[in-house]
Amino acid sequence: MTSVVDAPAATSSSPARGLICRACGSEYPLAAQHACYECFGPLEVAYDEAALARVTRAQIEAGPQNIWRYAALLPAGQDPDARVTLDPGMTPLVSAPALAAAIGLEAPLWVKDDSQNPTHSFKDRVVSVALTAAKQLGFQRFSCASTGNLANSVAAHAARAGVPSIVFIPSDLEPGKIITTAVYGGDLVAIEGSYDDVNRLCSELVETDEFEDTAFVNVNVRPFYAEGSKTLGYEVAEQLGWRIPAQVVIPMASGELLTKVDKAFSELVEIGLAEAPEGGWTVFGAQSEGCNPIAVALHADTDVITPVKPTGIAKSLNIGDPAAGPYAIEAVRRTGGWMDYANDDEIRAGIRLLAETTGVFAETAGGTTVAVLKKLVESGKLDPTKETVVYNTGEGLKTLDAVAGQVGPTHTIKPSLRGAREAGLLG
Repeated sequence: MTSVVDAPAATSSSPARGLICRACGSEYPLAAQHACYECFGPLEVAYDEAALARVTRAQIEAGPQNIWRYAALLPAGQDPDARVTLDPGMTPLVSAPALAAAIGLEAPLWVKDDSQNPTHSFKDRVVSVALTAAKQLGFQRFSCASTGNLANSVAAHAARAGVPSIVFIPSDLEPGKIITTAVYGGDLVAIEGSYDDVNRLCSELVETDEFEDTAFVNVNVRPFYAEGSKTLGYEVAEQLGWRIPAQVVIPMASGELLTKVDKAFSELVEIGLAEAPEGGWTVFGAQSEGCNPIAVALHADTDVITPVKPTGIAKSLNIGDPAAGPYAIEAVRRTGGWMDYANDDEIRAGIRLLAETTGVFAETAGGTTVAVLKKLVESGKLDPTKETVVYNTGEGLKTLDAVAGQVGPTHTIKPSLRGAREAGLLG
């Protein structure tokens, strides 16, 4: 649970004051620790509220065009020279009127397109924050357990920083994600098992002497890693003119992204940087039918997450035992939202619908989110008269096999006017 590396995790200018257990409230110093000694609950970063309250819009807007414009709200990275980063963030917030019309939304609809990050997924945000903290903690090697995108990002960040990396993935990942990790030259270990098997092994490795100098971004430095997701909430609020959207639809694997976007909105409102919509915001979660333990628990009106063996094409969402599931359920209930899930055919249709109406080509997680958005509108769970933001967390080029059998040339002709005419292209 705790690394032997225990150098300070933050500079004096960091607003972080320590770690706090999300379950029992026990507090700990800033260190490479991810679980509570008292109850084994998950830890997250706690902040000095006075330090957060001193942050201004002008200060943020004067910052770089990446996540580090929010450095004063993050646990690490206040010193630009100490960052381990590809400078992700400030990705497009795409207006989507054609998509809104196609699914029956009357109010503005936006797509937060994080496929535009350096390794083409939102994981660049969390990795930049986690590895910056890991560097300050004195770690000498970077690692992770991954369903694909995280491995891409850790390997790329390590290459940029000149630090060795060793990342662990399920052996049946999409080829595109395997290649786009291996190309960075670090060690890539494919495990014959599910992501949950991979994560379990990494949790064991982190306790060994051989890995005492290794930062596993989603294990021993997980509290810092999770905070990087907040930048997706900060950016949407800033891009909307410092206001929180009425509704957001967010894909769920561990459930942590959803909880951190909600946390970001709360922080911005509490310190006076953003305005909440009348009646507050509503959070919705999206899972695939092949791995939907969080949504199933909500539908059953329970907080108990029953682990599942993942199946289906949305492999980046395939976490069968989601650590933040109960906290995602709490956020959805508290805001009056809902969760739903989509099967593989619906996910493929979601990918195509998003591409055809916005020009954004999403990976399967994005297709899941759009498919669930459509279901939420049809079921009456999501208000079609309120402004909505959906999150696309990854690039479609990474999961080409999902739609490869459904799209292709609409015509194949000989290189002549006659060929074009015979194909009906000349009327």
